[in-house]
Amino acid sequence: MTLAKPHFPAPGHDHDRCTADAIQHAETVCAGRSQKFTPIRRQVLGALLGSHRPLGAYEVIDELAKTMSRPAPITVYRALDFLMENGLVHRIESRNAFLACAHDHAEASMVAFLICDKCGSVGEVPAAKVAQSLNDAARTTGFAPKLSVVEITGTCAHCQTV
Repeated sequence: MTLAKPHFPAPGHDHDRCTADAIQHAETVCAGRSQKFTPIRRQVLGALLGSHRPLGAYEVIDELAKTMSRPAPITVYRALDFLMENGLVHRIESRNAFLACAHDHAEASMVAFLICDKCGSVGEVPAAKVAQSLNDAARTTGFAPKLSVVEITGTCAHCQTV
């Protein structure tokens, strides 16, 4: 799925529906890769889906502790690693936080994260050309790039109208 424009959910949208769709997407991805979508992985993804904001690992733990015994940090980090490896969660580097993702991304595709300073929501836009340009520039200096992350802060369309 190619992202045509950033998606910032409208206030008052059917959050239960988007959460159910994201869980269904995760089940499909895991089944297609013969991966186990274990209860803890589902719960961690569910905690991230509780809002459209990125959450730190300890915020995820706090969310989970509301409905179950408090999980060990290593358990949550392992679940987050699995979810990231399978493209179901992104790490927002500048926030040291994680964001659920229900989009299909091509293996080599790169996105830029649009982070709203007012509401904390995050949108994604395709950024493969930007990443390629940055990586090429780095290589000309003899640097071997490993990870390119593009994050842009500003104000989403919903917050601009408020």
